[in-house]
Amino acid sequence: MKVTATELDGVLLIEPRLFPDDRGSFFESYHAQRYAAAGLPERFVQDNHSSSVPRTIRGLHYQLSQPQGKLVRVIRGAVFDVAADIRQGSPTFGRWVSVVLSAENRLQLYIPPGFAHGFCVMDQASEVEYKCTDFYRADDQRGVRWDDPTLAITWPVTTPLLSDKDGALQPLSANRDDLPVYGP
Repeated sequence: MKVTATELDGVLLIEPRLFPDDRGSFFESYHAQRYAAAGLPERFVQDNHSSSVPRTIRGLHYQLSQPQGKLVRVIRGAVFDVAADIRQGSPTFGRWVSVVLSAENRLQLYIPPGFAHGFCVMDQASEVEYKCTDFYRADDQRGVRWDDPTLAITWPVTTPLLSDKDGALQPLSANRDDLPVYGP
């Protein structure tokens, strides 16, 4: 597997080693020892799976008191996946990185605790699976509006499909008292 650091500290792009043959292909989607050696957490406690139609944006989500690191991959279709640094005091506060994750390219993105995460489904229905380093707690979930002007993410859609909850999210400037704090 190949692990590439992004410009945001701790956000990693993982390219699994593929073993193709006449029957198809094989790859390890997760191997605790190899991932730990590459700097990822050794413990994931919850796996999530979402399916979405084209133009859907899910996010930008985070948990405040029980922040979750996420290892994200796509098993059907393709998504524009985003990690945004919203940690107060971080030298990269307000910056974001994106990568297209697809069933075809098999890339994975690791997003550390304290970052906001979201994705936009590209041109076909998609399924996303992600491992989490902590359990989901509904009362701890927070979010930042998808079109936040401070983040200025260049999403591949201008009129996304949003859940009512995501559509009601506030911009980063309205969340200043409810953001994770940077701690190296």
